[in-house]
Amino acid sequence: MQCFNSEMKNFSKLVKKHSLLIPFLVFFILFVLTLSLKASTDKQISDWQSRINKILYSSKISKAHLGIFISDDSSGEKPIFSLNASAKIIPASVTKLVTSAVVLEELPPGTKFKTGLWSKAKVEKSHLKGDLYLKGGGDPSFVSENMWFLVNSFLRTRVNTIEGDIIVDDSLFDQSRFDSSRQEERVDRAYDAPTGAMSFNWNSVNIFIRPGTSSGEAAVVFADPENDYIQLKAQVKTSSAGSSNSILVEREARPGNEGDLVIVKGKIAADSKEVTVYKNITHPDLWSGFNLRSFLKQRGIEVLGKIRSGIIPAGANLLAESESKPVELILADMNKFSNNFVAEMLAKSAAAKISVPGNISRAMEMSRDYMKKLGIKESDFELQNPSGLTRDNRLTAFGLWKVLSDLEKRFQIQPELMTSLPIGGVDGTLKKRFKESAGLRQVRAKTGSLTGVVSMAGYLSGPEGHPIPFVMMYNGSDDESAVRVLFDKLCLAVIE
Repeated sequence: MQCFNSEMKNFSKLVKKHSLLIPFLVFFILFVLTLSLKASTDKQISDWQSRINKILYSSKISKAHLGIFISDDSSGEKPIFSLNASAKIIPASVTKLVTSAVVLEELPPGTKFKTGLWSKAKVEKSHLKGDLYLKGGGDPSFVSENMWFLVNSFLRTRVNTIEGDIIVDDSLFDQSRFDSSRQEERVDRAYDAPTGAMSFNWNSVNIFIRPGTSSGEAAVVFADPENDYIQLKAQVKTSSAGSSNSILVEREARPGNEGDLVIVKGKIAADSKEVTVYKNITHPDLWSGFNLRSFLKQRGIEVLGKIRSGIIPAGANLLAESESKPVELILADMNKFSNNFVAEMLAKSAAAKISVPGNISRAMEMSRDYMKKLGIKESDFELQNPSGLTRDNRLTAFGLWKVLSDLEKRFQIQPELMTSLPIGGVDGTLKKRFKESAGLRQVRAKTGSLTGVVSMAGYLSGPEGHPIPFVMMYNGSDDESAVRVLFDKLCLAVIE
C-alpha cells in the first residue's frame, strides 16, 4: 500500500511538472486522428470515383447526356461523384420529390381529407324532401371502400328515398381538369386522369375481359364499378385456345355531359387469363355522383332526381362523412407507383390551404419558393407541373440533391418521406430492380421516365448505414433500359 501511495505521489509531481504539455498533447493527438480520418475519407471517395468512372466508361453512354450528383456531405462541397451537376435537365417524375416536400410542409403527417353528404331538406317518412349534396374535400384516395363507408353512414339516417337530385360540389379546386402544364397530348389511359376536388377511384374505370366457354362465342366484358355513367359497348369474340389476344379498348365522351362510352373490340383466346384495361373518365364530378347513386341503390336507397354539379347552400346539414387515410400514406401511393393523378390532387390541396380554389399555378409558386429557400438560384430550375408529366420542367442534379439533403434533416417529415419511396427489390417502381444484388433494400428512390428521359433520385445505404442522397438523370436517345442498368450499377458501386 505504501508503495502504491509513493508511486501516485510521483505521478502527481510529474503531471504538475509537465501540466503545460498536456493540452498540447491532446491537441496533437486529435489533429493526428483528424488527418487520419480525412485521409481515410479521401481515399474512400477516390475509390468510389474510380469505380464509378470505370462503370460509366464501359456503359458507352455519353457523359454529355447525364446529370449526376452523389454526396453524404451536408454542404455538397465534397461530393462522392459529380457530373454535369449544374446542367438543367428534364427530370420527369422525380419532380414528385419537390412536390412531396411542399405537400408535407402544408399538409403535415396525420392530415386527413373529408368527403361529406349534406342537405338542407327535411326528412319526412324516410323521404329526403330535396337535394343531396356530395362535397369533395380533395381526397385522392377516395375509392369504393370509402364510398361504401359514406353510404353506410348515410343509411343510419333511415332515409330510403331522395326526392331531389344528387348535386356534386367540387369547388375546393378550380375547374381545370387537365392543367396546361401537362404534356399537350390527351390520352384515355389512367395515368392521364383528370383532377377534381370530388374524385372517385382515381377517376378511372376498370374493364375486365374474359373468354366465353368456347371458340366463336362472345367474350364476357365487365366495367367496374358498375354505374350509369359508363356505357359499355362490347364487340369481343372468343378465339381458339392457344391463339394470341388482340383487344382494343377506347373511351370517348358521350354528348351532353352524360358520361363516357367505352368500346371494347377484338378477340381473346379460349384459354386466356382475364385481361384488365384501365381507362380514365372525362367528368370527375359527375362520375362521382353517378357512383354515389349506384352505391345508394345497392343499399336500397332510391334517388328520384338526376346527377348534376353545384354548390352546397348556406344552412345545409352534414348527414354523413368519410375521412381519408393520413396524407403520408397517400404520398406513398404517389411515389411508389409514380401516380400523376395523386401528385396533382395533393398539389392542389396544398394550394387550397393558402387560398380556395386550389390550383396548379399556385402550387407551383409554392414549389419555386421552396427551391429558392434552399438557396437554389431561380435560373437553375423551371417547375411547371407537380407530377413531372411534362417536358417543360427542368432541374439540375445538384438542385434536386439539395431537396433530398434538406428532407433528410427534417425530423418532422423525414420518416414519412422515406417510407413513401420505392424500396429496391421490394415494391413500387423498384420492385424488379436490385432483387439479386447488394442493392436489395439498400436503395430508396423515386424513378422517372418520359421518351428520351430516365431519372432516379433518393437515398443509398452508406458504409455505416446512414442515407446518402443521390440524383441521376439522363436526357438523350440511348436505349432507356441500358440507362437504367447503368444507374443501378452506379448505385451498387456506392453501396458495395
